[in-house]
Amino acid sequence: MAIGLTEEHDALADSVRRFAERTIPAAAVRAALDAADETRPGFWPSLADQGLLGLHLDEEYGGQGYGLLELSVALEELGRVAAPGPFLPTVLASAVIERSGNAKARAELLPALAAGLRIGAVALDGDLTARRDGGSLVVSGVSRTVLGAALADVIVLPVDGGARWVAVDAADVAVTPVPSLDRTRRVAVVEADRVAVDPGRVLDGVTAGRVRDVAAALFAAEAAGLGAWLVTTAADHAKVREQFGRPIGQFQGVKHKAAGALIALEQARAAAWDAARALDDHAAEAGFAAAVAAVSAVDAGVRIARDAVQILGGVGFTWEHAAHVYLRRAMTLRALLGPSREWAARVAALALDGGRREIVLELDDAARPLRERIRAEVAELAAVQDRAELHRRMGDDGWTAPHLPRPWGRAAGPVEQILIQQELKAAGVRRPSLTIGAWLVPSLVRYGTDGQKRTFLRPTLRGRITWCQLFSEPGAGSDLASLSTRAERVEGGWRLTGQKIWTSFAQDSEWGFCIARTDPAAPKHDGITYFLVDMRSPGVEVRPLREMTGDALFNEVFLDGVFVPDDRVVGEVNEGWQVARYTLSNERVTLSSGGQLGMGVPELLRFLKGRDLDPVALAEAGTLVARGQSVDLLGLRHTLKQLNGVEPGAEASVRKLLGVQFNQDVADHCWAAQGTAAVTEVPLAESGVLARATLWARAMTIYGGTTEVQLNIIAERLLGLPRDPEPGT
Repeated sequence: MAIGLTEEHDALADSVRRFAERTIPAAAVRAALDAADETRPGFWPSLADQGLLGLHLDEEYGGQGYGLLELSVALEELGRVAAPGPFLPTVLASAVIERSGNAKARAELLPALAAGLRIGAVALDGDLTARRDGGSLVVSGVSRTVLGAALADVIVLPVDGGARWVAVDAADVAVTPVPSLDRTRRVAVVEADRVAVDPGRVLDGVTAGRVRDVAAALFAAEAAGLGAWLVTTAADHAKVREQFGRPIGQFQGVKHKAAGALIALEQARAAAWDAARALDDHAAEAGFAAAVAAVSAVDAGVRIARDAVQILGGVGFTWEHAAHVYLRRAMTLRALLGPSREWAARVAALALDGGRREIVLELDDAARPLRERIRAEVAELAAVQDRAELHRRMGDDGWTAPHLPRPWGRAAGPVEQILIQQELKAAGVRRPSLTIGAWLVPSLVRYGTDGQKRTFLRPTLRGRITWCQLFSEPGAGSDLASLSTRAERVEGGWRLTGQKIWTSFAQDSEWGFCIARTDPAAPKHDGITYFLVDMRSPGVEVRPLREMTGDALFNEVFLDGVFVPDDRVVGEVNEGWQVARYTLSNERVTLSSGGQLGMGVPELLRFLKGRDLDPVALAEAGTLVARGQSVDLLGLRHTLKQLNGVEPGAEASVRKLLGVQFNQDVADHCWAAQGTAAVTEVPLAESGVLARATLWARAMTIYGGTTEVQLNIIAERLLGLPRDPEPGT
């Protein structure tokens, strides 16, 4: 994925990428790095010719009439090549000026900035003051770290602590370049000595908060581009660099570090995307979205760069390799935007004050007729008073799993599924609870016989059958294909013998879906068959496993010669692994795209509400809120990807992994924040509830695929890193 999700954004990104390949080769970056002084890059006129400098500006100012989101798409691509020069400072300046209420400033400055005739820069802080002198403001003071100021023609400055903003000509102030961490785009000191600023250059309506919000969004977009290059470069190196006779990408430590970098990149893209679109929409929560981007995306740029250097090893530490160029730029963005802890504190303060940006999927007007039809049908369901009758109708008419083909579902596409979900929620109509059965149903639809479908699908969709999953074994958890439960052929069917473990709801289930080995001589992933097991059969023994919480959700299940007739085999004999994989894929999608299974942002905010938080605690809370927001944004982007007709891939693993880690960390944070009260476990007391929550959270990074296995999946499927060697090789 990239920042943009639509076909138009893909086309824009592709265009900018090809432009960068033609006009910004690595040699141009290297020349800027080694130059004694910063100069305007040779490709600058081409940026204007491509319309990139005015992507976000209205057409009346010579722009393209788009917004910050489109500009962010371009910035991501230019960030991939670490484009030298003042593109980012210039578009930041024009974005700030366009938001001014001063029509004269917009008309005078924006066309030249869009055309590349002038270069812009913005001072994000400084000690500048202003006094009135007739019709002008007289500005004096200094800003010591202004990105791109040495090349700028127009510099936007804050005065009186950011209470007012002015745009001055660079010729009217003293600009002194200073040695810069990012040598491909440098900073300078800007000093104003009683500079008279005409009213036409006072940027009415511009606030310090909004300037920093726009900067956060644009910095986040470029950080995502930097991260994209770094992740790819590190992964490509890990595929070919060999140590101890194999690629380093096969070592789990390297694989997990690379996967972690990709996860951080996906978070950065999601946060940058949301900040840009919130600012474009002038949303009331735009400040919150920008602060999330400042924490999630800009920090991610630095983290990814550091991890990439680690994966690259000694070669990444050399001047000749480009990794340090990206690290320097990421660190510069972070430093200019201000401390991460201050942005995190802002995230927490806004969220606690009710300013959190809700993640809402909005569909266009084309969906209105379908929504109205669904709303009318849902109203009929809402009128059914008898719960059993309601569930019967929902199961029979396809409301329980509308994505399934008829007659089991409604053959609903992504848009219709979303509308159904929204309208059922709005009407207060709850679907039958399938729990574990929800993972089985798609497998039965795809692989089941007509008889199996008739027998099991309708009752399950009505919520009348409780299922359990008989997959994991004491010696086969994440490595499920190592299972040892055996099924032996007998007259009319099979006899199953073995032990299953971690089986949720087994003590209350009527049926279970089970995999067992039917051909011990076959390769590891072959010779496995998928069975439907009557949990009331002779030979089935369920032993509840008491968990660390004191509850017994999980169970051991012993199968002692349990007879399963032939008509309870799903799919072909010895080909059950593909059925099991299909079931597991549905499990993971459910876990990653459904509701939160533990403590999330709402629970965190309820816990923090009314507490006296010091700056450190506020920053810690804000970091958690920002993480939770990025998880929800990834879910929204995943849904939008489906709506755009793109099949979901292993990205679901990214959100699942982030989500469970986040839920775990929220529970731990709230528990620890209680101080000594955390030692109690009284069920009705807050401390007791939180004690149980943090204990329960230990399971979240284990069930459904452990964190370590998920990291392997991400590294192998998304980054193409080599799979772990088979035992004995």
